[in-house]
Amino acid sequence: MTATTTKRRLAASAVAAALGALAAGCSSGSDDETEATAGGFPSTIVLGAIPAENSTDLAAGYDPIVKMLEAETGATVEVSQASDYAGVIEGLIAGNVDMAFLGSFAYVIATENDADITPLGAVTAAKDEEPGYFSYGIAQGDNAEISDLADFAGKDVCFVDPGSTSGFLYPSAGLIEAGVVSTATESAMAEALNPIFAGAHDASALAVKNGDCDAGFAMQSMVDRTLIESGELAEGDLKTVWESPQISGSLFVARDGLGEDVVAELTTLMTEKANADYLLGEGFCEGDCLLTDEDAWGVKPATDADYDGVREVCRLTESAACEG
Repeated sequence: MTATTTKRRLAASAVAAALGALAAGCSSGSDDETEATAGGFPSTIVLGAIPAENSTDLAAGYDPIVKMLEAETGATVEVSQASDYAGVIEGLIAGNVDMAFLGSFAYVIATENDADITPLGAVTAAKDEEPGYFSYGIAQGDNAEISDLADFAGKDVCFVDPGSTSGFLYPSAGLIEAGVVSTATESAMAEALNPIFAGAHDASALAVKNGDCDAGFAMQSMVDRTLIESGELAEGDLKTVWESPQISGSLFVARDGLGEDVVAELTTLMTEKANADYLLGEGFCEGDCLLTDEDAWGVKPATDADYDGVREVCRLTESAACEG
């Protein structure tokens, strides 16, 4: 997928078409038409997400949260997979998606495109940690030609998606600071290197491993843990040549059209009960109980202001994707 194609899909008209499959089978209906549970929740709550890796079972990472929400709200919760962030954002705007799990960049894009949404909480890797994560710049472990971001110039470089926080926006800022590109606009990127959008964090990392890209970017947990544990990466296959500043955590949001009371109750449920300790105790999961594709411990409170740092990086990079 080219950068031009992907970025154009962030325009409202194109995104609506991209959402066709998502909306056709999973629309929760307009606010006036939706039947309500005894607690005032919609009878069906649609949770939109995209896979952080090329998973055919996206719902598995959400199952414990889904079970908790169904038990607490009396609603049927459907996890709906979109192909990219644009589809989820348009689903929220159109009212076809009620809740969503978004990267911080996608959240900023959504708010810049007038999506009426409220943060329910951001995920954290551990109970004693605050929400946040990192992006890695990577190359093959034995590639002596690449030791820092400056060496990405003129190379085939894998990104994740123009709507990805750790897979595009923060890497773009890093490339600007390294003097490789002047801005994150399509033309500036194309002049300095050959950007390739892999579509997922695992795909980006594996493309670098396999030599399809000279270098690339992916979230820290994908490189350090997920692909190692799956056996798709071995120690030494990749090396980390850059680490981003800490990025505001991926977050759950709800569309405001659900109503102020429903959004407030969902916020309480997510920040108090969407965590491994509670879910294990209530029998909603077993074992490690890792949540979402980010293998999170749980959800902690978040506000819109927490994502002002992402907005600042948007201003620095001048990325067209930030404008939607």
